[in-house]
Amino acid sequence: MNIEDLRTDFTKGELKDSSVDSDPILQFKKWFEFALESGISEPNAMTLATSTPEGKPSARIVLLKGFDESGFTFFTNYEGRKGRELAGNPFAALVIYWKELERQVRIEGRVKKVNQKESDKYFYARSLESRISAVISRQSKVVESRRIMEDRWVAFLTDNFDKSFPRPENWGGYILEPKNIEFWQGRPNRLHDRILFTKKKYTWKSERLEP
Repeated sequence: MNIEDLRTDFTKGELKDSSVDSDPILQFKKWFEFALESGISEPNAMTLATSTPEGKPSARIVLLKGFDESGFTFFTNYEGRKGRELAGNPFAALVIYWKELERQVRIEGRVKKVNQKESDKYFYARSLESRISAVISRQSKVVESRRIMEDRWVAFLTDNFDKSFPRPENWGGYILEPKNIEFWQGRPNRLHDRILFTKKKYTWKSERLEP
């Protein structure tokens, strides 16, 4: 089949103005809980897009680890590419796509590090293996072979299996403080539903966008 012939007609839902919560965080909570109940694999997987101060973009999948009125939280290595780009340009975008529900949420805003207490709390809640990976990873650095990383992991595990070790200073959380949140629901004939929320000081303004 020619790639140009690949298409899907969306028929699983609709997004009425009357049914959308006036608070986009509560609307996101409603959609996220529905995604959880639907049994979707990794419903918290999201694309994080960052860019350099010059505007050169990059994107990758990260995991949403919390959200509330303050924003959307994820954790990573501060010295990897995304960390370096956020240090130089603290604005980013998130995209969460629930294919099975034909729904998408786009979020844009300013990003900042969470406090150390919150980073510590999540770090120590992770499995031993995940904590070791966070410690030994030199994220985004060139490595000659996978064997080097595996040997480093085994050596650290051997030395620290029965020990408590601190969260590395180059690993922790970020929170994206949303300025725009868009909810997208696939509809037939490509006449999709799009509701955009824009933050105006302490309130949110909602508008319907054409697909």
